Amino acid sequence: MSQYHIDTNCIHAGYTPGDGEPRVVPIVQSTTYKYDHAETLGKLFDLEQDGFFYTRLANPTLDAVEKKIAALEGGVGALLTSSGQAASLISVLNICRAGGHVVCSSAIYGGTFNLFYKTMHEMGIDFTFVSPESTEEELNAAFQPNTRCVFAETLSNPALIVTDLELFAKVAHAHGLPLIVDNTFATPINCRPFEFGADIVIHSTTKYMDGHAVQVGGAIVDSGKFDWNNGKFPEFTEPDESYHGVVYCKQFGNAAYIAKARAHLMRDLGAQASPQNAFLLNLGLETLALRMERHCSNALKVASFLEQDDRIAWVNYPGLKSSKYYDLAQKYMPNGTCGVISFGIKGGREAAAKFMESLKLASIVVHVADLRTCVLHPASTTHRQLTDEQLVEGGISADMIRMSVGIENPEDILDDIKQALAQV
Repeated sequence: MSQYHIDTNCIHAGYTPGDGEPRVVPIVQSTTYKYDHAETLGKLFDLEQDGFFYTRLANPTLDAVEKKIAALEGGVGALLTSSGQAASLISVLNICRAGGHVVCSSAIYGGTFNLFYKTMHEMGIDFTFVSPESTEEELNAAFQPNTRCVFAETLSNPALIVTDLELFAKVAHAHGLPLIVDNTFATPINCRPFEFGADIVIHSTTKYMDGHAVQVGGAIVDSGKFDWNNGKFPEFTEPDESYHGVVYCKQFGNAAYIAKARAHLMRDLGAQASPQNAFLLNLGLETLALRMERHCSNALKVASFLEQDDRIAWVNYPGLKSSKYYDLAQKYMPNGTCGVISFGIKGGREAAAKFMESLKLASIVVHVADLRTCVLHPASTTHRQLTDEQLVEGGISADMIRMSVGIENPEDILDDIKQALAQV
């Protein structure tokens, strides 16, 4: 459906009902699928034939949603996972084993940082964290002989640092390595990282893609553009004995990465999304373009108001012309960034707590990027496991409030902020 605009693909991509079939993607709540011939199942298990045989690997509901997300990002294939964390884990594990190394932006979601810094380190994979504002020379200095990929976020959560995707891609490719980009906050509506050189895109679909806070999920999308046959990735060019010697590059061509992620890691880790959650995600995707437009317009109004209020110590929103990331945001996300704003209130942590507790429309929740306005204090919640030094490296100050501006009437959101500020 590449001939359609992206907002049309939000509705129609991935599923075309036949004569007399359901108009809406149906929930196929089945673990297994019947076949008449044992030979067919054998070919499915040998990856010689497409089809469904066990929902841990593939399911018709998931398949339709995966195809839609791949179409939105402009990739050759996608894999739904049980969470955004699972997507981050599998995206790296698919090409990096014990003894490997990853160059990673330091400005990433706290849960992802802990996954990389602690858990994957304990698995034998090391990470070098670099500033997202690194120069080309500084990025090059972080690479090691065993480096396998580069990881960054389009818009960091919650610091809202805009990554120079073309620079990160240029450096990664100069070393013959892929760039993995977490595009959760921008979504493919506002940024399509493949167009700027990224090779793999991941999402926490729990956020804007869902938009209603009803399912936890993740997605990995393969651009199909990276040359895995460059001598650095034998897992794609040499036989996989666990699949009777299949060679992924040979059998799946430019979709080798996503095929291996499904056939190897989803098979072994079992971090699959449920059909019910995929159905709910698809409902959110259908209105993604509309919601992102409203999120961004509301967030810009709120950020502009906060910037002019003398009770506010600072405001960070890449859509503001005063933002140090404005030019990069215009380059990579000219139609808007996201609905998340970070700011500090004069008076520090105590004033921040009082402000949040005084809000009536907005809620204090451990979530972000759905249609309801919410707030959080990252340093004491989502990023509390980080040291003070790590918080600074991630662009997170002790007084930071993360506000996820919803799609309510903007005047109601502003009135709620005004009355809460009056209580501080």
